[in-house]
Amino acid sequence: AYFNTANGGGGGESLILIINSSCSQITTLINHKDKPKRSDKTLQAIQRVGQAVNLAVGRFVTVGEAIANENHELKEEMSVACIEARRAGETIAQLTDVASLDHPESDSHITIFTDKTGVVKAARLLLSSVTKVLVLADRIVIKQIITSRNKVLATMEQLEKVSSFQEFVQIFSQFGNEMVEFAHLTGDRQNDLKDEKKKARMAASRAVLEKCTMMLLTASKTCLRHPDCESARINKDGVFHRMRLALEQVIEIVTDSRPNGENEMVPISIYSGIKEFKVRVEGLRENLYFLSKENLSTMLEVILEHTEDFTDSAYTSHEHREHILELSKQAKMELEQLVSVWMQAQNQKTKDLMEDLEVAILKTCQCMNELKREVHSAATSLAADLLKYHMDHMVLKALKITGVEGNLEAVAEYTCKLSEQKEQLVEMCRLLRHVSGTEPLEITCIHAEDTFQVTGPQIISAAETLALHPSSKIAKENLEVFCEAWESQLSDMSMLLREINDVFEGRRGEKRVYLSLPRPGKHNANLKALKPVKLDTEEQAKIAKLGLELHLLTSDVDSETEKWEDQENEIVQHGQGMSSMAYSMYLFTRGEGLLKTTQDLFHQAEIFATEGTKLASALHAFSDQVHDDDKPLLLLEAEKLISMCKQLQITAKASVQGKSATFTKVRQKLYIFLKVKPNLALFKELLSTSPSTYSLERGTGILSCCN
Repeated sequence: AYFNTANGGGGGESLILIINSSCSQITTLINHKDKPKRSDKTLQAIQRVGQAVNLAVGRFVTVGEAIANENHELKEEMSVACIEARRAGETIAQLTDVASLDHPESDSHITIFTDKTGVVKAARLLLSSVTKVLVLADRIVIKQIITSRNKVLATMEQLEKVSSFQEFVQIFSQFGNEMVEFAHLTGDRQNDLKDEKKKARMAASRAVLEKCTMMLLTASKTCLRHPDCESARINKDGVFHRMRLALEQVIEIVTDSRPNGENEMVPISIYSGIKEFKVRVEGLRENLYFLSKENLSTMLEVILEHTEDFTDSAYTSHEHREHILELSKQAKMELEQLVSVWMQAQNQKTKDLMEDLEVAILKTCQCMNELKREVHSAATSLAADLLKYHMDHMVLKALKITGVEGNLEAVAEYTCKLSEQKEQLVEMCRLLRHVSGTEPLEITCIHAEDTFQVTGPQIISAAETLALHPSSKIAKENLEVFCEAWESQLSDMSMLLREINDVFEGRRGEKRVYLSLPRPGKHNANLKALKPVKLDTEEQAKIAKLGLELHLLTSDVDSETEKWEDQENEIVQHGQGMSSMAYSMYLFTRGEGLLKTTQDLFHQAEIFATEGTKLASALHAFSDQVHDDDKPLLLLEAEKLISMCKQLQITAKASVQGKSATFTKVRQKLYIFLKVKPNLALFKELLSTSPSTYSLERGTGILSCCN
């Protein structure tokens, strides 16, 4: 959290990324030939890398030193690590200085050409010192969150014991300030988390605390006003209990621990079970002996047991129930056939048997896909119907009216209806969890189930309190707050349902497999696995140099977009999107990131070109707001961008065959990204003479990097 708020490039994660990539790129630049040609372009590229590292280290160390001054117990350790990091950054800058690189080796100047291990040693020292600073800072953040949680708990205990309104108001004011502090600390921590499951759990816990804070206020006030009312006491106790559970879960996530050494147990969903089952089945193509038939049978049994959640549910339609039962029966038959052919293939690997095995694998996986599709349809159609039916909130409205009237009999009638509604929504959440598609969405479904399970009885107790005290404004306000929490959760469920459908349709979540890519065993069991093409040293160097320049320009565009106060600006959004895509292409040149094949790269390039066209359109619209003297310059840059995007689309769609042609296409594509570079100095001069061109300079800054 400390370092992510530092100036661009100063974050710990980004700094480590810069160090790793920089050392790799420098090594490539100086080692791609026995006697590297030290062109001005190469020397400048090396110097820019060294300067980027040193600048990022300087920002990073400044934050680290500030942390050390604020936390005396770790000041000595932090200061030593910061000194080491600064020294290593300066060493890298000195070794990559153009003035030194340009001297003959006989001049006794130490550079990365004369001392190639120097930059490696400096980088290792830098990585170790940066890691130490980050670990120390992390300990401080965790300690702050735990301390803040303890303050909140202590104040909650005081709130539970108060007996007067005046005392309650004073303590609740303190409690509110402590909750705000805790929310800020945990919000920063949530943004820092890389584990999506932990991030989802943290978001759920923080949502509980946020909503329960208002509930705690009204429930406590109601209990103070009506101290002898049992339903009011139950209502208040429920809020305090839920807040304590949420606070403990936050600490479990932050400290990565659970009470009594328990492991986090998230129930297995049908989706995750089918996914793992298919991986095992398809693995038989490569290795006939890597698992037993008992393992496959057990996995299928577990999946089919979970489908009983659908077939046993009173809310599953007859049609869906019959289809699920039929597909479950078919899955057992397909697995039996697969196991039979598999056992034969283990003893005798004939061509016919291997083809039969391939057919059995495809039929088994197809059956599981149909089962997955059927349970998805059952869960989402039920959810859509229930949400539509309950979105009018008629039961809640009736409870409010009958409560104000003091009609206990009518309140009892509508509480029964709310209990029935709660059971329907809880069942809906359980079924949606099975088809959510990603672990974070599974956790969100579990959180929604818990919310309905807890909020339903709380609404009932609040309604009973109001019915017993129909003239109480505080009791009425309390019921309103709990009803709003219910309505809010229903609204959240509509958003969750859309996200689940998006994952199923491939619009978000895991990266889709490109169907145009050849896949081993898709059409023939004897197809061999694809092997990556090995480029020679010179080809690697060319790609690496283009990738390095691309990486440096993505850093430039990020710095430009950070200057914008309005991050929702259309130009900023398109620029950031293009920068993100360009960065993934840079990672591709290093064999990293989500783009795994050249086909992935070409597909990304098409999307990049589309985004560039949108940016050019936004710049055209923006040009009407600038001075007449500046407008032609901006339009010229926009036209260049359109031209490059069209060229990129043509290159991306062009079919190629063979290693050489593919390499040429990749190199051409990367070159197009770097081809157009507007004169930023000109626009900075315009900025200094005319304040109205501030946005113009920003836009062209983005253009220079995206192009």
